[in-house]
Amino acid sequence: MRHLPFHFGCTLGQLSYLCVVDKQKHRRIIFYKDYFKKFFEKQRAKVQDKIVWTLDLIEDLPSIPETYLKHVEDTDGLFEIRVQQGNDIFRIFCFFDQGRLIVLANGFHKKTQKTPKQEIIKALKIKEEYENEKK
Repeated sequence: MRHLPFHFGCTLGQLSYLCVVDKQKHRRIIFYKDYFKKFFEKQRAKVQDKIVWTLDLIEDLPSIPETYLKHVEDTDGLFEIRVQQGNDIFRIFCFFDQGRLIVLANGFHKKTQKTPKQEIIKALKIKEEYENEKK
């Protein structure tokens, strides 16, 4: 089993940092509790590598193409990180906090054309939980 190749030494409440921010990063990605980590650990090594590559890209690029990050229609601030490995498509829901901070929520293997409503609902509940905890 692979582990996320990030530093876990920094925590704030229920937040664990995925990476160390350096001056060249445009964004910082964190995950809330273990929702994303559970999804990540279930994936094959090649999928994990592609997820890490995509997260690095999102942190590094000044402007992110919709190919990799897109707002989920009819939601208040929910985005999906889009990962494709071969014929497999994965989505990782996330949201922004304080502009440059991206909080990862749940992820899933996309098997149909349309995103399953229950996955969106789950991500929105995680976002609400995060926001309530910050208050």
